[in-house]
This record gives sequence, C-alpha cells and structure tokens, in this order.
Amino acid sequence: MIKIEKKIVGYKVARLAKEETAEKPEFKREGGGGNRAEVIRMHEKLERPEMLVGSTYKVKTPVTDHAMYVTINDIVLNEGTEHEKRRPFEIFINSKNLDHYQWIVALTRIISAVFRKGGDVAFLVEELTAVFDPRGGYWQPGGKYMPSIIAELGYVIEKHLVSIGMMSVPEMDEAQKKLLAAKRAEYEEAQKQIDAFAKSDYPKGAQLCTKCNTAAVINMDGCMTCLSCGDSKCG
Repeated sequence: MIKIEKKIVGYKVARLAKEETAEKPEFKREGGGGNRAEVIRMHEKLERPEMLVGSTYKVKTPVTDHAMYVTINDIVLNEGTEHEKRRPFEIFINSKNLDHYQWIVALTRIISAVFRKGGDVAFLVEELTAVFDPRGGYWQPGGKYMPSIIAELGYVIEKHLVSIGMMSVPEMDEAQKKLLAAKRAEYEEAQKQIDAFAKSDYPKGAQLCTKCNTAAVINMDGCMTCLSCGDSKCG
C-alpha cells in the first residue's frame, strides 16, 4: 500500500501500452440505398446550436387566401472536415391563416422531433405526399396536381432534402426516355395540321370562306365579308 500525504489535484487512468496504441474499432454505417444519402443516426443527445443554416419556401395554394412560409433549419455535422454533412434539424410553418393553426403546430413539432432523432428521415416525404384531401385537391401552376396542402408540404421537404444532398432527383431509365420521346414526336406530328390553321394573318375567330377556302370571313358593317377575296353576302 502507498500512503498519500499530499492533496490530490488530479488523476489519470493507467493503461497498458497495448491499449494505448490499439486502433479504435470501425463501426459499420448503414447506407441509404437507392436515391437516398448515407444514414446518420444521432445516438447521443444533440443540443441545439446557437445558429442554424436554413431555407424558407413560399407555398401559395388556391384553396387558401394567405400563403404559408415553410422554414427548414439544418445542422452541420463534422463541420470543416471532409465528412461535413447537412442534416435537417427543425421545421417551422408560418401563415396569417389561423384556421390551420392547431395542425400546423402539431405537425411542425412531430416533424422536428423526427429530424432530431436522425436516421433515414426521407420516409416523411412518402407519408406526407400520400395524404389526400376529401374535398379534393388542386392544380399547381405548370399542370402538377396536388392532392392536399399536407402533400405539398411533403414535396417542399423533398425539395429541401434534394438541395442538401440527402436525396437525389429520381431519374427515368433509358427505355422510359425513348418511349416518352416517341410519344411526344407522335403528338407533335398530329398537331402540325392544327398549327398550320392556327398561324393566320386574319383576325382570330374568322370563319371559312366558301369561295377562296380561307378562314378570313368576318362581320363587317352587318355583312359577312371575306378579307382575302372580298366576297360578300351583301353583293
């Protein structure tokens, strides 16, 4: 036994030389697979940093009078290293419309909790975009059908995950591209005859002249007159 006669001001755990030089074991990481990024699971309790990097998306639907602003903040993992990654940490939805206040608060808290848990959060996109409004959906500018407001929030999250590299844009294979190209060429060929009539030097809505077979007959001074050959029902 050793008698300690001085005050203890610190300590250190003694290890064998083999333990000090031994390399740390490499833990296997779960791959994302498909069009998803590598899965990073946050096992330890992760405190919110003072500042987060984020993006805000404007959502304006024809079924509401006011727009919604969706803000998704990201946490930067392994900052300054070659393994630096951005992962979603929290979400906020702001709108002047108080009709949806309760479900907006509930949804943002649940989604934020899933983000902070880590792992493969891309399943949120599939779940949200599959929600349908029993009253019917709406069409977005550009011709895309949106089944509900919740579904549009799902597409916003998908857009954000693609922008930070957690998901990749789904691409069609070569067979699908060739099939669409063939269908488009077939449709354009069928529309050539219509386009030929659509490009006219005469007023829109002019009728076909039975004399010169030109769509140039208009009502002028109460009489149907052809602007191409001058034929008139009034003589």
